[in-house]
Amino acid sequence: MPYAWHDTSPTDRRLMIWPHRSLPVTGFVWVMGLTALGLALPMLAVVGNAVLWGLLPFAVLVGAGLWMAIRVNNRAGQMHELVELTPDRITVTRHDPGRADRQWQANPYWVRLSLRSKPVEDYLTLTDGGREIELGVFLAPKERRALRDDLTRALETLRS
Repeated sequence: MPYAWHDTSPTDRRLMIWPHRSLPVTGFVWVMGLTALGLALPMLAVVGNAVLWGLLPFAVLVGAGLWMAIRVNNRAGQMHELVELTPDRITVTRHDPGRADRQWQANPYWVRLSLRSKPVEDYLTLTDGGREIELGVFLAPKERRALRDDLTRALETLRS
């Protein structure tokens, strides 16, 4: 699951939620290496020929475009949510790259979790009666259901 609980004290807990990353750094190196190899092999046939200089800019453009596309995707994958539970407060902080952090706080006694079928499957929300926020926007429906169960248990433990 792309989330993890950390106990910071006997009564305080911290939950980190992050999106699933399908291409780790080693995978990025492999993709770029295989792409460079795949682009270089056909050009070996035209080494020493003027055609090489016509093909080279396109090969470089393809390699640079793939590099930039993967880096932009990785930057977007740096978003995460931090849920801090204490006996008197629940704090949800959402970090999106390039934007200021957004924060929501409430008394855990009044917080309710709900799963809805719309606007997306298993839409997970937290509410304190006044304001409602979405949690785990980047998770799959199965992961949001598991997160709801874990967070419900944590809130019940905190309230008792």
